[in-house]
Amino acid sequence: MESRQYLVIKDHTSEYPEPITFAKGAPLAVGERYEGAEGWDNWLFCETPGQKGGWVPAQVIERIDEKMGRAREDYTARELNVREGDSLVGTRTLNGWVWCERADRSGSGWVPLSNLQEAG
Repeated sequence: MESRQYLVIKDHTSEYPEPITFAKGAPLAVGERYEGAEGWDNWLFCETPGQKGGWVPAQVIERIDEKMGRAREDYTARELNVREGDSLVGTRTLNGWVWCERADRSGSGWVPLSNLQEAG
């Protein structure tokens, strides 16, 4: 996917200081589906051994059965804390969120798409 330039139009601060992170092939206990007014579809609450649970996009889960899965790829639920006016480069969009890196490369993580405006 090609990268896109974004301008932050609304602050975002992560509520998850210890995001779930796993490697391709990791076993996942698959729980509830996210439901909220934001329209963030296809996020599932997952757990993997030795970590706190976290939200994972359905696209990175290979389902084994209703409650178990395996990671299709390396993944981290790390969110990027951003402030209005920040410049970001987005490289992947999934289910209402964008994986972004700061323009100065000082950090990376997921940011809600609704908090961003494409710069151009």
